This record gives sequence, C-alpha cells and structure tokens, in this order.
Amino acid sequence: MKYKTTARLVIQSCDKDLPGVFGHGCVLLLQGIAREHSLNRAAKSMGMAYSKAWRIVNEAEGQLGCKLIERDGARGSTLTPAGERAIEAYETLQTEINNVIATRADTLIATINAESSI
Repeated sequence: MKYKTTARLVIQSCDKDLPGVFGHGCVLLLQGIAREHSLNRAAKSMGMAYSKAWRIVNEAEGQLGCKLIERDGARGSTLTPAGERAIEAYETLQTEINNVIATRADTLIATINAESSI
C-alpha cells in the first residue's frame, strides 16, 4: 500500500506580539504576484480579498524583517530580491522536509508491519 506524508513549514517569530506567519499560503501569494505583477490580481486568482492578501504580505514581512514586495501604484507590484529568495528558500526547505518525512514514514510503517501480523 502507498502512503502520502505531508507537513507544512511555517516560520514565525518568537515575539508573541507579531501577528501572522510566513508559510505555504504566503508563498503561493508571492508566486501569484510574480506571475501577475499585481497583488490584487494575485489575490483574485486565489479567490482572496485584496485586504486579506495585503495583510498576509504585511504580516510575513513583519515576521521575516524585510520587504517582500514593492508596490508601484497603477503599475502593480513586484517581488523584491528578498521576496524571490524567500520563495526559493521556503521551497528548498519544504522539499527537504518532505523527503525526510517520507523516509521516516516508510521506516515507521515497516516497523509497525514487522511487529504485527494480520
């Protein structure tokens, strides 16, 4: 039997006064901004209100301590170099976590099956 294991990486400051996190949803939003060159269009493509998208980006910037997007009025929005690095670093770490979890889950299932019989 095949199994699927999942875990979602969330990065959050230890400062309890800072709201929000940097995680999968924010990465999807940043990718949408890179694709659409607009926070508003990226939010709409995700079925999200602009105000929620703006809050997600603002809170992630607070958590990470850097600007992730640049707004240019009517011209839209673009990722900053930090925003591009944030996506890349998140995806790399998430892939590494998925690989570790998949390996450990296979070992766990093998251990369970070796110790029991149906």
